[in-house]
Amino acid sequence: QVQVVESGGGLVQPGGSLRLSCAASGTIFNIYGMGWYRQAPGKQRDLVATMSSGGSTNYADSVKGRFTISRDNGKNTVYLQMNSLKPEDTAVYYCYADINSRYTRQNYWGQGTQVTVSS
Repeated sequence: QVQVVESGGGLVQPGGSLRLSCAASGTIFNIYGMGWYRQAPGKQRDLVATMSSGGSTNYADSVKGRFTISRDNGKNTVYLQMNSLKPEDTAVYYCYADINSRYTRQNYWGQGTQVTVSS
C-alpha cells in the first residue's frame, strides 16, 4: 500500500510565502517523477512544477521565478516553496509521485491542500 500526503497549505496575504510538503510512504521500490498540480474552482487541474529523480525541473510559466520545487529522496518527500504569492495562486494543490511499488508502477496522488492568497 502506498500513500502520498501533502501538508503546509493555508491562508496567506498577497506577497507572502508558503512551503508545501508531500511525503510518500508504503512499499516503495523507486520513485521517479514527483511534483505539484493545482486546481482552482471551476478550472482544470494544471501543472505547477515537477522534478525528476535526477533533479531536472519543469515549471509552469506563471510560477517561474516565484516557486521552487525540491526533493529529499532519502525521505521520499517533495517540497514546493512558494514566494511572492498572488491571489491567482489560490487553488487546491495536489502532489503526485510516480512510484514503482511491489506490484505496479503508477502515479499516486495526495488528497490536496488548500492554498488561499487573500488580504
